[in-house]
Amino acid sequence: MQIHRLFEIVYVLLERPTVTARELAGRFEVSQRTIYRDVELLAQAGIPVYMSKGRGGGISLMQDFILNKAVLTEHEKSDILASLQAVGALSGTGDDSAVRKLRSLFGSQNADWIEVDWSSWGYYGDEAALFETVKTAILEKHVLHFSYSSGRAETLRREVWPLKLLFKGAAWYLYAHCTLRNDTRFFKLRRMTEIELLPTHFEMEAPTRVVAEPVAYSSMNVNAEFQVDACMAFRVYDEFSDFIPLENGDFLCRVTLPDLETVCMYASSFGAHARIASPPEAIEAMRERLEKSMELYG
Repeated sequence: MQIHRLFEIVYVLLERPTVTARELAGRFEVSQRTIYRDVELLAQAGIPVYMSKGRGGGISLMQDFILNKAVLTEHEKSDILASLQAVGALSGTGDDSAVRKLRSLFGSQNADWIEVDWSSWGYYGDEAALFETVKTAILEKHVLHFSYSSGRAETLRREVWPLKLLFKGAAWYLYAHCTLRNDTRFFKLRRMTEIELLPTHFEMEAPTRVVAEPVAYSSMNVNAEFQVDACMAFRVYDEFSDFIPLENGDFLCRVTLPDLETVCMYASSFGAHARIASPPEAIEAMRERLEKSMELYG
């Protein structure tokens, strides 16, 4: 259609300073006369397009012209460009063609104000490939097959209908319908291995929000307190939302964890720089854990 061709001509001219009528005619499979008529229509519509003759001549736009007739506000344009940059970082493909095209259309030459990298600082396999596989499965509605290590120390093959990626609590999760459990589940991406994107498709729509309300705490959860040394301040600020600085520079930190085993494991992650302050059951469980460790090391 002509309107689509006119828009595409403007985009080509935004990308290149000068294009010949022959090049445009070949691109759109029309005659050069048709291209000349299109240029006249663009000029009548207020687009500052002009033609120059001679060697190096052709069809051009006035320098510094931007397409400013869009219904989007400047803030909305910035949001779109930033979102596309984030998606590009997530895919790991390095293809920023969509960003470059919209930047030309919006006239945004200084949009590189943010860089996004979803991978961790430490090395963790090929995260870019993992994200790309999961993203493809969600968008194209492919069934996923993978091995998953659950919190119960069991590894099972899972077949799921991937619905949405969720970032929560400093970790990435896949929200999916699990055919094994016949219910929706959250799967932590770092526990997924041997991932296969199956040719089978599914039909299920993701809800608008998968964590609309705070998750109700189980009666089995443990409200624990840790006294953490001052040298671990960076972890306190990173990992706790409820803490009190003590006079000696240490911290009294409060957190709710699933069970006593998790409390002990978390305390152990601080080495000699933290101790469990409460509840008494967790202190006793930690003491038994340390005694067993001493037996292992003689």
